[in-house]
Amino acid sequence: MEKSRDRLVIVSEQVLPEIISKVLMAKRLRANGEAANSAEACRAVGISRSAYYKYKDQVWSYEEQLSNRIASVYLVLRDEKGVLSSIIGRLYELGANILTINQNIPVDSVATVTVSIRYEQGATIELIRSELAAIKGVVDVRLIAGE
Repeated sequence: MEKSRDRLVIVSEQVLPEIISKVLMAKRLRANGEAANSAEACRAVGISRSAYYKYKDQVWSYEEQLSNRIASVYLVLRDEKGVLSSIIGRLYELGANILTINQNIPVDSVATVTVSIRYEQGATIELIRSELAAIKGVVDVRLIAGE
């Protein structure tokens, strides 16, 4: 018999044992801050802590593990009021979730900014890049990491 290897599979939640679904629910409660600790999350979904700890590092929701569309965008912005605010607003309109923003002090009337985002299925990184490039005060937009 072939030695078992660690493989990821996608399985409908409908065919999983109930305990797996409850562990996922408990993890979601912890991640969202709706439960202060794992004991509280386990009580809320009706499972033992031992069951939670047995499976928590082995199960993930599809969104959590496989659909993290994350990108980092490098921008050169004019040193003018409201440019970064416009970028943040446009990212919001495009359904992007900002993970980090790093802004440098302006030199020669421009500042560099790196923004890491998680973007939704409907958007593409090229669409996001072109939308940001169209904002008044944006000098340059480059993708430095992402899918």
